[in-house]
Amino acid sequence: MHPFASYVLRSYYKATGWNEDNLYANLTRSSNAILDFTVPRGLHLSISKSPNALFKTTYSMTAMPSLNGSVGYIFTSCDLDVKGSGNVRFKDMIEHFKVYDQPRRPEAREEVWRGGERVHTRDYLLYGRFYLPTGRLDALYSTRLSPTIQALVAAISDPASSKPAEMRGRGDASNIMLNLQHDVGKWCTEYTYSAEDGMWGVRVLHNFGRLGMPVEPTDDNATTAGFRAGLKRVDEEDAVEGGLKGRVSVGAELYFSAKEKSAGVSTGIRFTTLPDATPPSFQVPSSSSPLSTPSKAQLSQPPTTITALFNPMLGHIFDFNVYSFESEWTMGAEWWMRRSPAVDSDVETGSTLLKLPPPDLESKDDVHGVVKARASTNNDISLMWEGRLRNMLVSLGVVSDFSSRSKPIKAIGLELSYFSSE
Repeated sequence: MHPFASYVLRSYYKATGWNEDNLYANLTRSSNAILDFTVPRGLHLSISKSPNALFKTTYSMTAMPSLNGSVGYIFTSCDLDVKGSGNVRFKDMIEHFKVYDQPRRPEAREEVWRGGERVHTRDYLLYGRFYLPTGRLDALYSTRLSPTIQALVAAISDPASSKPAEMRGRGDASNIMLNLQHDVGKWCTEYTYSAEDGMWGVRVLHNFGRLGMPVEPTDDNATTAGFRAGLKRVDEEDAVEGGLKGRVSVGAELYFSAKEKSAGVSTGIRFTTLPDATPPSFQVPSSSSPLSTPSKAQLSQPPTTITALFNPMLGHIFDFNVYSFESEWTMGAEWWMRRSPAVDSDVETGSTLLKLPPPDLESKDDVHGVVKARASTNNDISLMWEGRLRNMLVSLGVVSDFSSRSKPIKAIGLELSYFSSE
């Protein structure tokens, strides 16, 4: 389950039109959601509130295995439509499998004028969290330097007195990291610097195929008219013959640590099927009737995302180390729990009509939970359920090792999250 701060950050990216899925760092996000999901450990409770559209507060406490907590504050330059835990779109709070939308060049926000002068409206987000009783402080600053360039500064201040005795004297745990992202749709590059170990890095991702059109206003008439003006609809894709049809993204990274006198390199590839299954592509009406069923072209192939990473120095391929006999092979699955849509009766014709949700919105009662399972060759089996109980989001998980008779249950955890926008 996403922490409240992560949910706000993603809402900020959405409000400012930044596509975080077009980063090489997030290349394997879809597969990691199934094969490497995080199971809660112990008992964790978080409460957050949005007093207004610009300012947010969040409080968390961990009761088991040890007692600790944190206080966080978030401020943004733009209004964010942050929902409460009782009515937020469930999939917005869960890391899950997804089919990536067409990459598109970020567009500048609408200019604001006051008294005949243009008002400077550079978007930014400020976040800080203080941990008790350790005294650790985390901070994040994100800002848009231009429509296609975004800068992030992350800092960690961890007092030496809070570290374990065996870790003291091994350098300061405090660090500051700089990240510059340049996204033009077709290409996306990242430049990073970490002060603690003097590490410099560069990442690049290239998307093959055509770019998506800029996101237009959500007005139904304007959207429909725009596509009737000549834009190609998703149900007008070429027929799929002899296999899956999609687009390919290829990327690489190179980093060097001046302190450690070491370097590293990796390459990656991602394949995503067409047609697009995420906004704004699925907002396109397939016919004049809002109750029309999806076209055959939209149902001609299952949504598929395939990712792979290769690290030639360490020998890692698909998380498999060709240099080691102790490599791990993992399988995972997720099952979404949905409620049946309502059914109405047409009085005039006597026929039964199915109530479909609006094309640009998902009914909050549609998806109400997900079950994830993961098994690996190291005998670890993880099972997790995430759902909503009234106005609270709940995550319950267990990690087991059936090869151990003395301790078959390695970890079990419960996470409760409540936040309000009132």
